[in-house]
Amino acid sequence: MSVTLREKSIKGGEQKSLYLDFYPAIRNPKTEKVTRREFLGIYVHSRPSTENERALNKEKRAKAEAIRGLREMQIINQNYNFIDKDRDNQSFLQYFKETANKRDNQTWQVAYTHFFNYTKGVCVMRDVTPKFANGFKDYLLSVKNIRHENGEVLRQNTALAYYGKFRALLKQAYKQKLLTENVNDFIDGIKEEETEREFITLEELRTLAETKCEVDVFKNAALFSCLTGLRYSDIEKLIWEEIRLDVADDAVIRFRQKKTKGLETMPISQEALELCGERLNPTDKVFKGFKYNMTQTVLKRWLLSAGIFRNVTFHSFRHTYATLQLEANTDIYTIQKMLGHRKIETTMQYAKLLDEKKKQTTNKISLKRK
Repeated sequence: MSVTLREKSIKGGEQKSLYLDFYPAIRNPKTEKVTRREFLGIYVHSRPSTENERALNKEKRAKAEAIRGLREMQIINQNYNFIDKDRDNQSFLQYFKETANKRDNQTWQVAYTHFFNYTKGVCVMRDVTPKFANGFKDYLLSVKNIRHENGEVLRQNTALAYYGKFRALLKQAYKQKLLTENVNDFIDGIKEEETEREFITLEELRTLAETKCEVDVFKNAALFSCLTGLRYSDIEKLIWEEIRLDVADDAVIRFRQKKTKGLETMPISQEALELCGERLNPTDKVFKGFKYNMTQTVLKRWLLSAGIFRNVTFHSFRHTYATLQLEANTDIYTIQKMLGHRKIETTMQYAKLLDEKKKQTTNKISLKRK
């Protein structure tokens, strides 16, 4: 491989354009096109008539020679980033949008919408600096929630979720050599805020199971979450192919978590299996017709009918599974595996919650008359 500095006369003949000649030709890894030339945008006088022009020519040729040496080393190291001169001008905003669409995830979509608003619809690769990224973090911590009409500022953990998607995108863009530096190395994330994990008691769960719900598939999905600890996203996409029988004819779920992408094998009880209904085709959804909007409307009316007036969300059913398992003396590491948590610290939050509930009972029995 050789890289040679050459000169080409341009129109008028008064100047020459300096360019690099690659031999053999190299292939652009992005366009797949083969090229032998790279014009440097450096021009020298064809016939310098003054000492100043001659000195300027010498200086420009020295700079061109330095670039030639650099290119030669880049080619030896198979680093062809210099070919893509338009990289810095590529739209980071479009890149974000395309990635969000591929992920097919609501959190990604809302994160993109916030980023669009932050950039006012204009952002190219060269704009993405540590200062710019920190500015987006500050924006998320002060902006109003666009998914609700109450005008409240985003909760810290919600901002954390959106900023997490943005940081994942930065990592991906750097890995694909769209960004010249790993911006994540120079920025801090948003700290997770410890929140109260609402759950229902075993007695409330039994009451809920006995209470009629206007949408049967929603009731079955909710109770299934309580018995398995699965998130809404995993229940909504669950297909019959993922529910299998093991060697002892016990039911197990073999699925990939939508949130963590981890592959899980989870045994489920006979009661949980019965909630799935009649087995259909392998690619059919188990809870067909189960929709996200039901978690906002149908759930509230069902809870009221059961006499439960607390702020219980669909995710509370996952918390319910964890706390009821702890109350049944299931060890914390088994619960971690069943919930698919990567870190035991995440599961330990339920143990803290249960301890707090126990403390609240200490003053309920008193020898003193009131």
